[in-house]
Amino acid sequence: MRHTGAVANATGLVVGYALDAAFGDPRRGHPVSGFGRAAAALERRLYRPDRLAGGIFTAVCVGVPVAIGVAATVGTRHRPVARAALVAVGTWAVLGGRSLRHEAKSMGRSLRGGDLPAARQRLGHLCGRDPSTLDEPEIARATVESVAENTSDAVVAPLFWGAVAGLPGLLGYRAANTLDAMVGHRNIRYARFGTPAARLDDLLNLVPARLTGLLTVALASVGKGDRERAWRVWRRDRDDHPSPNAGQCEAAMAGALGVRLGGRNVYFGRTEARPFLGDGPRPEARHLVRAARISRAVGLTALGIAAVYPLTAGRLIGAAARRTRQALPTPRALPTPRRMLAQGALPTSGGLRGLRMLRTWGRR
Repeated sequence: MRHTGAVANATGLVVGYALDAAFGDPRRGHPVSGFGRAAAALERRLYRPDRLAGGIFTAVCVGVPVAIGVAATVGTRHRPVARAALVAVGTWAVLGGRSLRHEAKSMGRSLRGGDLPAARQRLGHLCGRDPSTLDEPEIARATVESVAENTSDAVVAPLFWGAVAGLPGLLGYRAANTLDAMVGHRNIRYARFGTPAARLDDLLNLVPARLTGLLTVALASVGKGDRERAWRVWRRDRDDHPSPNAGQCEAAMAGALGVRLGGRNVYFGRTEARPFLGDGPRPEARHLVRAARISRAVGLTALGIAAVYPLTAGRLIGAAARRTRQALPTPRALPTPRRMLAQGALPTSGGLRGLRMLRTWGRR
């Protein structure tokens, strides 16, 4: 039965990825949008400028989707087809690979056509920077950085947690990541309230971000890049970024494309100066298509890993459990007073009386 559940989870991940690749995000009634509205309403009730209120807010907003996922998983433990269908729908709802690649390619077309107003307008779909003063290389840089980071956030990380924890992992991760986008900002309002959500998102992305960086290096040739250069830049620059996870993805993408990322980022009301990642020139429009290709290859490879993991992990755990049961003594193999008498382990004189005493002592 455990193996059947693993097969259902793996099947659901594959089908959900295929649905996202074929149809992308639904234009209306997206579950993540509904979750965002509910979280915003709860924030209005719970907001206080302290971490305790932020912790309660984060616990409720993440705990409810996880509880729903657990209930659905328990309710379908004897119905593998239903479980696979639920995991497929959940995977489709939380993935954003097709939309990410579509935005990158559309941005590339706008930049190649010299339509800076359209490119600036599209940038809001990818990141929260102020595009009003950005030129073509800066818009291209912002797009490449967003593709690199969101390949982890919107593709690899959901698949990772879906493989590890099934439907609860999918829903819980997307809830935490959405909260980080909503309240995980370094401004006056969210400096303390948003800290729990930001830290939870950092924790959940520790492994997926590093896996994304490693896969980006390994698949650099898909975007006409150099694996050796990508490996060198990734190892050298990945820890220079202020984020513990974004630097993993952006440094690998900078090395894979042979460009330089980082620098001065202008947001609405604040400016951040970030270290440079990579050695090459500033990105151009042609690099956006290459970044989208690498992102797609990374997503497909992560899907393969995520689909295989539940099957292999379930078998390994089952084999370990069987070996443990075999190593433990069975009830028949446990020594009894009568057997101990027969084997001479107890004094023979007064054997029956000793046996009665042992039985009486055992009842106490």
